[in-house]
Amino acid sequence: MADAAPADRGGFRGGFGGRGRGRGRGRGRGRGGRGGRGKEEKEWVPVTKLGRLVKDKKIKSLEEIYLFSLPIKEFEIIDYFLGPSLKDEVLKIMPVQKQTRAGQRTRFKAFVAIGDFNGHVGLGVKCSKEVATAIRGAIILAKLSIVPVRRGFWGNKIGKPHTVPCKVTGKCGSIWVRLIPAPRGTGIVSAPVPKRLLMMAGIEDCYTSARGSTGTLGNFAKATYAAIAKTYAYLTPDLWKETVFEKSPYQEFTDYLAK
Repeated sequence: MADAAPADRGGFRGGFGGRGRGRGRGRGRGRGGRGGRGKEEKEWVPVTKLGRLVKDKKIKSLEEIYLFSLPIKEFEIIDYFLGPSLKDEVLKIMPVQKQTRAGQRTRFKAFVAIGDFNGHVGLGVKCSKEVATAIRGAIILAKLSIVPVRRGFWGNKIGKPHTVPCKVTGKCGSIWVRLIPAPRGTGIVSAPVPKRLLMMAGIEDCYTSARGSTGTLGNFAKATYAAIAKTYAYLTPDLWKETVFEKSPYQEFTDYLAK
């Protein structure tokens, strides 16, 4: 009897709810449509000199960019070189609050690690009112922060490099993270957070030592990232030979960029 009641009343009872649902469906469809159009317009239009050189194939690899320490301001540059091989992982999403006169304002902070499991790794942190926006922003920042990872051997130079080339340390807040070379087959001896970053960097074997408040995931990840980035910053004797300087891409293609 209860089911038949709305029909007896000429549909007035169910009309109010139905209108709400209809509006919801319409919004959903509208959003989908906009998304579809966005995909068609996805042609990358570079806005920096570096972006132009990359898109027009004047720069052949990321290593050329790193060699001259050129700042990467467009995440599409990373997508262009590493695109399909990049994998990202959300390490943590945490709510953060700011006290205002009206009460607290809550936002969400996302930590995202990204890497190609073959010598490139990045870490991005983004805060936003919505979780999805925070994750999207963190992925873009992680791409922009990608650094090359130097790998080496534990003993004899047999096969491919598999561990860190030497002991390196990274620090963030109270946390010190030390990466120590390990023999082949050891695996990554580490807490879960550094382990993910080291795996994404393409390091197969590594001992780690951590000190400080390692429960603070953000700082733990940043300290590990700093240590990994330091593998190329540390000058080992095999890099002592004199550098043969080449022209920077900006110098080499000055005429092209002036067009």
